[in-house]
Amino acid sequence: MKRQRRRLFVIAITALLFGAIRGSNAVGQTPSRVEVRTLSLGIVSEVHQKEIEEHYRDFVGYLARKLSVASDVEAKVIIASTPTELAKLLGQQKVDFYMESTYSTYVINDVQGAGKLLLRRWQRGKPEYQSLIFTKRNSGVNRLDDLRGKIIVFEDPESTSGYFLPKLFLQRNGFKLAQASGPGAQVGAAEIGYVFANGLDRLYEMIFAKQVAAVTISDDDFATLDDKKKAQLNILAQTELLPRHLVSVRKDLVAREAERLAQLLQAMHEDGDGRRILQNADNTTKFDPLPGGEEAMRRRLLETFYAPAR
Repeated sequence: MKRQRRRLFVIAITALLFGAIRGSNAVGQTPSRVEVRTLSLGIVSEVHQKEIEEHYRDFVGYLARKLSVASDVEAKVIIASTPTELAKLLGQQKVDFYMESTYSTYVINDVQGAGKLLLRRWQRGKPEYQSLIFTKRNSGVNRLDDLRGKIIVFEDPESTSGYFLPKLFLQRNGFKLAQASGPGAQVGAAEIGYVFANGLDRLYEMIFAKQVAAVTISDDDFATLDDKKKAQLNILAQTELLPRHLVSVRKDLVAREAERLAQLLQAMHEDGDGRRILQNADNTTKFDPLPGGEEAMRRRLLETFYAPAR
């Protein structure tokens, strides 16, 4: 009887030790998925919010299915009207990650302190773009200094390549800009006046009709012009290259979840279903690591967009 009890005791201890060893090994492993309840993508847009939400639903759903061990994880697309509003949602943990242009990313991450850079997003096969400032040939405007006392047209007040980037470029080159009431308004001799076209068609109309001295658009938009129209234009300046879009996560997102999300995004273009979803998500080509790393990209944005009051 005593021998039997002793034997049972040894078996029990052995089982406990074996279970403890297995448990300790499991803790040391990095599973391919992580446990999350929801995955929320934030997008900034003042218009067409319902359509944009539906447009990105498959994209977030794909990531949610790959990310979590839970089969019932909820995928959400949350639309904010402004970068400041999105920053607030990140701070409230209502948004986990977002994709935005470089200027909006700078505002959300550096000015508002709500996010952290994760990846670069390629669109239409290219990772970066720049702004061009150009005028009509034979207009008498042959260099940037000739713009003083005249009107320049920006694409729209929310555009990185069509407003923020070229405006800051001009300011850094010593020009003072002042918004004008219209293309025919009087401008001080030492200033460059500016108006918004609020659309590419109107912008082209204004420059070809010589209603304004110059316009600003991205190199992508310029490339879509036919050769006949390009031949009528003279490029005065081009800004530095910047990423088209960046991916960021909320600052307090668990590091393990952020790392897994980055892995999934970078692998999407290698998967047939993932490639199709990327194509439908505004012609996204792929995601890749930040050139130089997170800190280098953060400094790059700061150097580009930080401008003390002038």
